Amino acid sequence: MGHANVSVFVPHIGCPNQCSFCNQRSISGQQQAPTPEEVQEICRQAVSLRKGQLDDTQLAFFGGSFTAIRRDYMLSLLQAVQPFLGEGGFAGIRISTRPDAINEEILDILQQYQVTAIELGVQSMNDRVLRLNKRGHTAEDVVKAAALIRQTDIELGVQMMTGLYQSSLQDDRETAEKLAALHPVTVRIYPTITIEGTELAELYRQGLYQPMELAQSVELCAELLLFFEERGIRVIRLGLHDQPSLEQDFVAGPYHPAFRELCEGRIYLKRALQQLKDVKPQVPLDLFVHPKALSKMAGQHRCNLMQLQQRNPVKIRPDDSLPLFCVRIKPQEKR
Repeated sequence: MGHANVSVFVPHIGCPNQCSFCNQRSISGQQQAPTPEEVQEICRQAVSLRKGQLDDTQLAFFGGSFTAIRRDYMLSLLQAVQPFLGEGGFAGIRISTRPDAINEEILDILQQYQVTAIELGVQSMNDRVLRLNKRGHTAEDVVKAAALIRQTDIELGVQMMTGLYQSSLQDDRETAEKLAALHPVTVRIYPTITIEGTELAELYRQGLYQPMELAQSVELCAELLLFFEERGIRVIRLGLHDQPSLEQDFVAGPYHPAFRELCEGRIYLKRALQQLKDVKPQVPLDLFVHPKALSKMAGQHRCNLMQLQQRNPVKIRPDDSLPLFCVRIKPQEKR
């Protein structure tokens, strides 16, 4: 199953509490919960605009805790999508929800309505961090929910956050390790951004919370990206979506509209620098990466290339035999 989505945001309904970092309306850019009629119109437009191209696409309900919303409303949204599933329509339905809002009854309902993927909003696997950020669930809730989902045919996805209030770099790394042990198919990694209307914004202004710097967050998330990819777990989102409402309410933190590109560029730079250790300075080099990674190797505004060229003259060249994040260096041939 691919991870192409047509997204419908169900902002901040169903959540039993207010997490320290959460202002879903700023994150999603949506103020009102959608009606079933609005969902059907989104489906109609998608089917019309992408006729015959939806067989690897899911209709995704994001933004709230889908299985914790009022049951009749949840069912009405699921029912609205049914005519648009199957041949010529969506491959299935994707939802995001809280770990403590999953049980066998809920899973039975979701399977009846052709839900094909569930993403658990985990954020951390450290109970102290969860408690201080007012998540309202425990790491054990995550383990139990993941186990129940994996007993079905529904794909398991997880979402984690880095740089939460009172979370250390080691806490974030351990969260990634514990999530990988649950064998999800996909993961989303969100650096914590401080936005208006949240408890985190107040803690920041009081000097009680210090967000990660962008460079530190890129370094950590690049490490986590490699960690999951090397275990066959697809990282389908790294950083928050670029939203005008998010930029308007931004207070502090490692926000960048091309955050994933920064992380991938960091991986390529580190791998190139590692190989340069065995090469004499000033020797002209050809640096090979997959054709789709040329811009990532060069870095934003060619920053990677400029750093490399401080040591050796370098030309970046394509090689479609190389896999993701692989770099090959060889001396330039004399012409």
